[in-house]
Amino acid sequence: MEIAEIGEFGLIRHLTENIKIQNAETRKGVGDDCAVLQFETGRQVLVTTDLLMEGVHFDLQYTPLKHLGYKSAMVNLSDIYAMNGRPRQMTVSLALSKRFKVEDMEQFYEGLQLACEAHGCDIVGGDTTSSLTGLAISITCIGDARPEDIVYRDGAKDTDLICVTGDLGAAYMGLQLLEREKAVFNSQLRDLAIKSPGAIARGRASGENNGATSGDGTSGATSGDGTSGDGTSGAGSGDGASGATSGAGSGDGASGASSGAMEDLVADFQPDFSGREYLLERQLKPEARRDIIEALAKAGIRPTAMMDISDGLSSELHHICSQSHTGCRIYEERIPLDYQTAVMAEELNMNVTTCAFNGGEDYELLFTVPLTEHDRVAAIPGVKVIGHITKPELGLLLVCRDGTEMELRAQGWNHMRK
Repeated sequence: MEIAEIGEFGLIRHLTENIKIQNAETRKGVGDDCAVLQFETGRQVLVTTDLLMEGVHFDLQYTPLKHLGYKSAMVNLSDIYAMNGRPRQMTVSLALSKRFKVEDMEQFYEGLQLACEAHGCDIVGGDTTSSLTGLAISITCIGDARPEDIVYRDGAKDTDLICVTGDLGAAYMGLQLLEREKAVFNSQLRDLAIKSPGAIARGRASGENNGATSGDGTSGATSGDGTSGDGTSGAGSGDGASGATSGAGSGDGASGASSGAMEDLVADFQPDFSGREYLLERQLKPEARRDIIEALAKAGIRPTAMMDISDGLSSELHHICSQSHTGCRIYEERIPLDYQTAVMAEELNMNVTTCAFNGGEDYELLFTVPLTEHDRVAAIPGVKVIGHITKPELGLLLVCRDGTEMELRAQGWNHMRK
């Protein structure tokens, strides 16, 4: 269904009519000029906003819209947890080009609601408008915490232990895998254009009228409805015909052809994701680490500084050390890596340590705790001590496996880099 058929307010009503409020702090959600919130006396309010742009932060040629909705929520939820808070409400604003249909936005909101319901967060408002340059997503998440529980970036002290959760670099390797298969598919399209230009012309004409996505709007690096069951199935399952073949936002409009050579190419393309499902899931379906925040609280541990790893470990370490006026020493051998990450890095002839430090989009937590908390923090599953805070004049150093030391440079993701 075309969005123009029901209009902006009809679309908002259609997408939000089944939202159920989970928090007592939400007095009024979607439906009025403003949402109405009331927090407990003595608690402070946390607010974070992320803007995601098509072609900069995501590629709809291989990102299912349901996964995109889920990930869009998670990157904001992660910010609230990084302040040691609890997410309560979320607003969602979208700028849509005419190639998107109502069904596409249903898929996006399905993923969005799945994430919010899992983390007890209410969708309370937002906005939609038209776009001439693709899809833009702006999400604001609101959380709360007791003042004494909030953790900032500037509290790290000399001798504090530096900890990370989970493993690093897998999301970046998942991105490299998707980009590799996209390049293979696009190469085949170019070859077909040379051999059969008529097929490309038919595909282009069809693609312009075929919406943002093929089929039910969820093809990409996952099968079926994007995330089966509770949304936790690994990416890359299914018959292999999905993958880097969905027509969501592809620039040349060639995907979506309904007949002939173009249709055969799309149907027959087999992306090589075998044995790499974990990497795809880390890229397409990250998880905010509420479990770690709860485990720290249960253990009675309050980090001295904390942030989530969105732009890469090296960049985040620089943020904490800069704002805390300290240095740090990180040990390469202690960086947590998944086996698939190491294998993929070797296959692509990339340094796995570089990927872990600079890849980004891990959405794990980086935090510091006093040295006296070593035994208790090391006992929490999923937490790894990777180094310690030093005096500022000692700088930021990486201790390599062979014992040599090198300056730790901030080379993570830079949104403004050309």
